[in-house]
Amino acid sequence: MDKNYRKIIYLSFPPGRSSQPLVCNLARNFNLTFNILKAQITPRQEGFMTLEISGDEENFHKGSEYLKEQGVRVTPVAQKITRNEESCMHCGMCTSLCPTRALAVNAATRCVDFDAEKCSACGMCVRVCPVRAMEVDLENGVLQ
Repeated sequence: MDKNYRKIIYLSFPPGRSSQPLVCNLARNFNLTFNILKAQITPRQEGFMTLEISGDEENFHKGSEYLKEQGVRVTPVAQKITRNEESCMHCGMCTSLCPTRALAVNAATRCVDFDAEKCSACGMCVRVCPVRAMEVDLENGVLQ
């Protein structure tokens, strides 16, 4: 099994489950590391979270099953963000909204650097890019 398995997933917690330490249990019980990329709890106590999970692939699948048994819907992020380098004018609009800092102005070059490894595929940059240089690439034709 691959010890460096890495996946970005979207979790939907039913009311009452968002206050429980289910994500922490992924680290404790399944030896997985996680990075919370985005999280929200609605007034109705429903929870939504985008996580980057790393570890052993077998443990990832066991952890996913654990979450499902707890009533959490687990959805792989089926999109990724790319940048059309020829179109980008490095205005920096995207950097102010990027929650993971995957887009940042390089102080030395005054250009916007894009680190796809940090990207959570939230799509905020796509919405604000004035020249549409940021694009959504779909996996299996599915848009999240």
